[in-house]
Amino acid sequence: MKFLSKIFWMIVFVAFFGFALKNDQIVTLNYFWGYQTTAPLVIMLLGFFVAGAVFCLIGMAPMVFRHRRDISRHKKTIAEIEKEREAAQLAATQAPTPDAVRNP
Repeated sequence: MKFLSKIFWMIVFVAFFGFALKNDQIVTLNYFWGYQTTAPLVIMLLGFFVAGAVFCLIGMAPMVFRHRRDISRHKKTIAEIEKEREAAQLAATQAPTPDAVRNP
């Protein structure tokens, strides 16, 4: 399976490398207020891909932290329940203590 995975990734790399070689034209990106940037097309595409991935990670961060907080809270609750269950099992296995005996 590792061999097939390596072959797959080699094919993907060759495809992307070929894409980069075919798209080496210089393009101009026009911003507001007359600013411009010129770079090869493949560099522009790579930059926008990386920027999109970074924005996605930033957008997902609050949800990830909320889930981590929930998981830690649930782990604490499970630990308390396990502790109570062990105490109940220990109490069930021990003989009951006799009450104080009164002499009439």
